[in-house]
Amino acid sequence: RTVLDGIDLDLPAGQFTALLGHSGSGKSTLLRAVAGLDHGVAGSGRLTAPERVSVVFQDSRLLPWRRVLDNVLLGLDGKDAVERGRAALAEVGLAGRERAWPGELSGGEAQRSALARSLVREPELLLADEPFGALDALTRIRMHHLLRELWTRHRPSVLLVTHDVDEAIVLADRVLVLDRGRIGLDLTIDRPHPRTYRDPLLGEYRERLLAALGVTEDH
Repeated sequence: RTVLDGIDLDLPAGQFTALLGHSGSGKSTLLRAVAGLDHGVAGSGRLTAPERVSVVFQDSRLLPWRRVLDNVLLGLDGKDAVERGRAALAEVGLAGRERAWPGELSGGEAQRSALARSLVREPELLLADEPFGALDALTRIRMHHLLRELWTRHRPSVLLVTHDVDEAIVLADRVLVLDRGRIGLDLTIDRPHPRTYRDPLLGEYRERLLAALGVTEDH
């Protein structure tokens, strides 16, 4: 089965983009292709990506036998690596937790550690594959604020894969809908930040995205 078919996508520098689609539509496949992680697939394409790319997955993927700071610094070296790692953990609210084991962290703390691990590499492109899907509702809202704050501070390009229409609207400035292997809708969210789920002016965007996904608010 062809998962991605003739995708033509340009992500401007510093733009926060969300990608929606049904399960199996190819969202994660597209993200992994951009990250260069999928090698066992057939097909061809041309990709121009920045040199520094980081990925955040749905689970934190912290190595349980390494302490938090060591996880953040995985693969990094240099004289200033430890200082950068500590600074990244402080940015995500985990100052003082450098020596903790992953098993001692809550789900939100683990994902914040994963964000720190991505940001310490100063990425030009941050790829996030449903990074908040396993979190409870309150923790997810806190993580939304944190991600947007970190994006404002560092300004990488962001491609966020999500199933949550409201999450896409609240976080992103551009939302794409993947349909039958192609971009079925490319929607600019022209509302200032910060945004909230309760903002009635976001309703029109929600309706357009749900329609593109083939659903309505009452079905």
